[in-house]
Formats: sequence, structure tokens, C-alpha cells
Amino acid sequence: MKYTLPSEATRMGESGTKEEIKNIIVEALNLEGMTADSIGDNDLLFDEGLGLDSVDALELVVSLEKAYGVKIDNGDATRESFKSVETLAALVDQLRESSPT
Repeated sequence: MKYTLPSEATRMGESGTKEEIKNIIVEALNLEGMTADSIGDNDLLFDEGLGLDSVDALELVVSLEKAYGVKIDNGDATRESFKSVETLAALVDQLRESSPT
């Protein structure tokens, strides 16, 4: 599934999703010494950013699916969609909008 980043107006309403995702990252991945406030919306999550790895990515997928009631398929879990909190929020919001209620 391809997704697009939402418009600026939509993004302003997504701050709650971003904050929730930051909390999920810190709690689910047991990032000691880090708080949700220390993660920027556009900070890189992997490599030179927070330094997450593939095991962290799997744990994050499970945590996001559980928290938001969405299914993240292999096609959704791309390097680009997991680049930052901003891109994760866009993915989660798109999946929530497209999932049947």
C-alpha cells in the first residue's frame, strides 16, 4: 500500500497520534533514558537516528497493530513508512481510515 503524507491542516490534527506513537516507541522498545518528548516528529528512527534495528521494527509493528486495531502488512512496513514518527503517523492514520469499522 502506498500512502501520502497528509496536508498541513490534517497534520495539525494528528499531533495526538504522533505523541501516542512516541510513547509506544519508548515503552514498547524499553528505551531507557529516553522520553517521548525527546523524540522529534522527523527524527530518523533507524540507522543514525534513534538506532532502532529490525527486531525493534517487528516489535513496533506488533505494538502499533495492538494500539490502533490496524493490520500492517509487509507492503505497508517499508523503510520509508518507518522513517520517522511523522511517516508512521501518516501510515497509521491512513490504515485507520481505510479499515472497516
